[in-house]
Amino acid sequence: MSASTDDKYKHKYLIAIAVTMAAMLELIDTSIVNVAIPHMMGNLGATLDEISWVSVGYIIANVIVIPMSSWLSAYFGRRRYLTASILLFVAASFFCGASTTLLQLVVWRVIQGIGGGALLSTAQSTLWEAFPPSEVGIGQAMFGVGVMVGPTLGPTLGGFIVDNWNWPWIFYINLPLGLAAAALVWTYVTDSEHQERAEKVDWLGISLLTVAVGSLQWMLERGERYDWFDSQFVITLGVVSAVSFIWLVWHELRTDEPVIDFHLLKNRQLATGVLMGAVLGFALFGSVFVLPVFLQALHGFTANQTGMVILPGAIASAVTMAVMGRRLRMVPDGRPVILLGASLFFVCMYMLAALTFDSGKGDLFWPLIIRGVALGMMFIPLNAIALAELAPRDMAAGTGLFNLMRQLGGSIGIAVMATLLSHLTKAKKAVLADHMVATAPDVQARLEGLTHALMAKGTSLSVAHQQALMIMDRMVGAQASVLAFSRIYWISGLVLLGSMPLMIFWHNGRPRGMVVRDGGH
Repeated sequence: MSASTDDKYKHKYLIAIAVTMAAMLELIDTSIVNVAIPHMMGNLGATLDEISWVSVGYIIANVIVIPMSSWLSAYFGRRRYLTASILLFVAASFFCGASTTLLQLVVWRVIQGIGGGALLSTAQSTLWEAFPPSEVGIGQAMFGVGVMVGPTLGPTLGGFIVDNWNWPWIFYINLPLGLAAAALVWTYVTDSEHQERAEKVDWLGISLLTVAVGSLQWMLERGERYDWFDSQFVITLGVVSAVSFIWLVWHELRTDEPVIDFHLLKNRQLATGVLMGAVLGFALFGSVFVLPVFLQALHGFTANQTGMVILPGAIASAVTMAVMGRRLRMVPDGRPVILLGASLFFVCMYMLAALTFDSGKGDLFWPLIIRGVALGMMFIPLNAIALAELAPRDMAAGTGLFNLMRQLGGSIGIAVMATLLSHLTKAKKAVLADHMVATAPDVQARLEGLTHALMAKGTSLSVAHQQALMIMDRMVGAQASVLAFSRIYWISGLVLLGSMPLMIFWHNGRPRGMVVRDGGH
């Protein structure tokens, strides 16, 4: 490696720390507010439906900006855009914490989401250039650790802060970390050598993207609450999103300087990788969404306790990614590694599907460790193979598309799993109730036992009987929920494993940055 090359890469680890820290802050803030919602409702006098916009507004703004981040980075310069985005995120965090009304909080959360949208794709594309080709896996592993650990830390950190201080501190904690990340980015990150600044602003493309992605995300966030397509509002959002997206693709393919370069999807490696990334997001976010619900609704775990249960799996994922980042450059074909990761993910889902109402923390430890290892094995090679054939100037746009589809896949996964959980619980409860005939000896014995136990506490016979019936109804509902969760885990595992045949569409499984031997190309 020449002296000039040494100078080019000498700050690679500082850059990696800076952009990964920024990405982690963005991801932590996606989930950290969930544990503080009851406190916000009481403090701001908001209903549950109203306070949900604190999360929805942030996510919608975030998803809209992600695919634009490549164009914005080229237009303003990567260093200025990334630094400004972090500072915008930090400033909005301060005003979120200082908000005294619901409207103020929602507005600043939207602004925070706009700032945060740059911190995923721009961070990832920055790392592709910050490390030499033979070490890109290391940079992507550091980024991957932030992507996987961030969402896990959100509820755990949020629960600790709310229990010990107050909800504004879930936002104030971003200030010192965000300012440190901004200072490191401004000092060490340089503008991309390969991107060219657009001569004009694609206002129509930006508008269509905002409407298409914003409407879709809004529909996914609200669909279950409004009973999906039984609601005229949800149908309207779906139609608006579909029409806007078709118009967006048509416009972007015809314009000289598009805000999203859909031409890149002509590359089979990227197109397949983007689709697999969406499926990974669907399976991962869908399964991650239901586990805290299972622990908190059925076992009475707090958010902090739930986070501590999930944390070992996140650490396993981080360790696996660190190993993959070091070793990936020696792998001639990453497809078997991805397939093994998907198989381990299926094993984890199989183990989680076997959980019962009596399962405890110990029953979750190894399944979540296996899931962490599986995701660590999939994330790095999937990124590296999907982006392997892109020219350096297209890396930012490619990572933007990949992150957008993974995020949308995750949103669809959460929406689908929430709907399935509701419908399956009702269906399983009806089946169980049909089998609980009042004249059955075991049902009668259970009912009489509960009634006598309540009467022993001084309750009258009629009241004790009614309370016993209610207890049995809750028991049936809880068992129905366990069966519904089991089905959802099966679906998550099968969906991800079922996407593996898509790998045949790749030209090869050689990851970007692989060490080439014997004169190979």
